[in-house]
Parts: sequence; structure tokens; C-alpha cells
Amino acid sequence: MNSKKILLRSRPQGMPNESNFEFTEQEVSSPAEGEVLLKALYISVDPYMRGRMSETKSYVPPYKLHEPISGGVVAEVVESRHSKYKSGDNVLGNLPWATYTLSDGNGLHKINPNLAPLSYHLGILGMPGLTAYCGLLFIGEPKQGETVVVSGAAGAVGMVVGQIAKLKGCRVVGIAGSDEKISYLKEQLGFDEGINYKTTSNMQEALEKACPEGVDIYFDNVGGEISDAVYTLLNNFSRIIICGQIALYNVTSRPTGPRVEPLLLTKKSLMKGFIVSDYAERFEEASKELATWVKAGNLKYEESIAEGFDKLPEAFLGLFKGENIGKQLVKVAE
Repeated sequence: MNSKKILLRSRPQGMPNESNFEFTEQEVSSPAEGEVLLKALYISVDPYMRGRMSETKSYVPPYKLHEPISGGVVAEVVESRHSKYKSGDNVLGNLPWATYTLSDGNGLHKINPNLAPLSYHLGILGMPGLTAYCGLLFIGEPKQGETVVVSGAAGAVGMVVGQIAKLKGCRVVGIAGSDEKISYLKEQLGFDEGINYKTTSNMQEALEKACPEGVDIYFDNVGGEISDAVYTLLNNFSRIIICGQIALYNVTSRPTGPRVEPLLLTKKSLMKGFIVSDYAERFEEASKELATWVKAGNLKYEESIAEGFDKLPEAFLGLFKGENIGKQLVKVAE
């Protein structure tokens, strides 16, 4: 059996492009004792992958040149010689960008196709949902009546953050990059206000209007000038949750922005960065509550799904143009 694969051909300088990816095809053998043969069904593309394409030190090792890119994958067990898995099982794991993969079972987790659509396990019931839940509730600790601002609000994490904040009784303001996204946030997800940063000439004025009582919690998925504007409205004892900095992922030199330390000092504010794996011991409780909210209709979720394995690079690059609403996935097979 042959498997299509996508390798990292070269390390990008600034914004990645199609030339950084290499398509190849290799034969995959039948599983040996203790192995499973997996068929990819859905493959996730995520902003953090941009960091792994560079050689800089981070919380996860960089991808190796001329080897497959990897990330979250929902797969089906095609053939098994592993005691824990049988043919037909659906699993979630960090796997190569490949149509078929051999695995020894390490890092795989069985998922229940009856709990929610399989793709949800890469989104609201997977890393993005857990990131939103853990970041907002364990760092932000939202309280009734507080104002929460979310940048990247129409993304996979941001839209969940805003809805959970509403469930906790907060006023929620979302920042996103199109009128369509703002309408979706307000009309479908219940955000109180939305700001289209691409058509807003003065972000600080727009935020002052949207947040008349200041900002108590800022869930930052973006960084850059948007965050600079939010900082001017922080209330005493505000909490800033640093989840992503997509505005800065493709810069080739370190930008200099406002020095926030005096502001954090005088406002007695907390600024904390986190990686969702920091809260691994709490994933079970988070997953259960997320699933309960989804089943009850209290959490709505949107996915942008591209069709076909060959669309992976294009879907990934689209993240940096703001093309997706919600979680961006590529459907590889039925």
C-alpha cells in the first residue's frame, strides 16, 4: 500500500509558502506485532506549527527538514496487531501528515464516534477546546459581570473562550478580521460586541466604546498592535492570558512595542503565558464539561473543512490570512 506524505522541504523566512512543502509517496508495510496501520480521516492545521517550521528553540522541538510535518490527526485503524486496538477503531494522535501511517500505539487515544462528530475531537473536544477552557477558567477566573476581550475571536480557541465567558455571566467583546466573522460572533454565539480590526482605523477608540467599564480579562490569541490597544483599558486586578501571538509568528526581526511593565504594576494585573499541556491533569474534567455543554447546545462550534490531502499546505497558509472561521481542518478520507 502506498501512502502520500508531506515533508518540510525548507525553513521559511517570514511568511511560509508552498515551496516550503514537499509531496512524496512511499510504500507502507503491514503492521508488525504490536503495531497498527492507520488511515487518516481528518488532519488539523494550527498556528503553532509555524514555530516548529523554524529552528528556534521552543516548547516543542522543530520539525526536521525532509521529514513529515506532524500534528493532530483523527484516524481509523485499518489493520491491527496491537492488543489495545482493533480494525475499525477511531483514534486521535499526533501523527505525520500522511494518508496512511504505522504506529506502535504510543500517544494514541480511542475516541467515541457517538459522542460528537469525529472532527470535533480536533476542535472543541480537542486541543482548541481544552486550550480555551483551561486558559480562561484556570488563569482568567472569570466572575459575573466582568468584561472579557478576546482577540482572534472567530478562531477555534477564541469562539469557545467567548461562549464560556458568557456562560460565566461576563460581557464579551470579540476582535476578528471580517464583518462576516463579527456577525457570526454576535448573532450566533452571543458575543455582546465585535470589532473588525481590518476596517477599524482607531482600535483604542473602538475598544473604549465596546468596553465602557474597561477590561477585566484579555484572552490574547494575536499580540501586536491589537494587544497594545487593549492594554490601555485594563482595570485593576485584570488578567491577561497569553495563548497565541499569530500577528508576530512571521516577523523576521523582533518588534519593539509599548513597555507594559509599568502598566501591569500600577493596575496590579496578571499576565501569564501558557501551553495547554500545562494542565494535562485537568483534561478529564475539562473534556467532560465541554462535552456536556456541546450536547446541551450551550456551546456552538464552527469548522472550516478543506477536502483532500493535497489541500493541507493551502489550508495551513490560510490561517495567516484569516480565511477560516473556527477550526481549520482537512478531510482526507471518509
